[in-house]
Amino acid sequence: MKTFIFRSMIGIFFGAFLAVILTNSIVYFGEQDILDGALFLKNSLGLIFCGWFFTVSPLYFENTNLHLSQQTGLHFITVVILYFILAFGIGWIPFTMKSFLLMLGLFIGVYIIFWTAFYLYFRYQSKKLNADLSEL
Repeated sequence: MKTFIFRSMIGIFFGAFLAVILTNSIVYFGEQDILDGALFLKNSLGLIFCGWFFTVSPLYFENTNLHLSQQTGLHFITVVILYFILAFGIGWIPFTMKSFLLMLGLFIGVYIIFWTAFYLYFRYQSKKLNADLSEL
């Protein structure tokens, strides 16, 4: 439970940080003098929620009762469902079949890249730790 709360706080703070950076970038680079308060609130809350579920959902990978394929499947389903509900609800993605399929393909591609990178990193770390242990 402690890990869940800690990761929740990190995700919320990271999402809020991204919202501030994004808003400042729009004001500075987009030469926007006035911001729509409702739009700012909606996008900020969306980024905060997004930050939360992307930092909490990797807890699946710490459940040793599940196989890696089960952990990956549960994590993927969780983030896909939550992200697309959020993205369609807020208006980040237009609600059309073409945009959904395009964004789903992009999402799957990015997911595969990140999953592979984390897998290779942790495999390398385990090999390094095993080599260090065998030297003892």
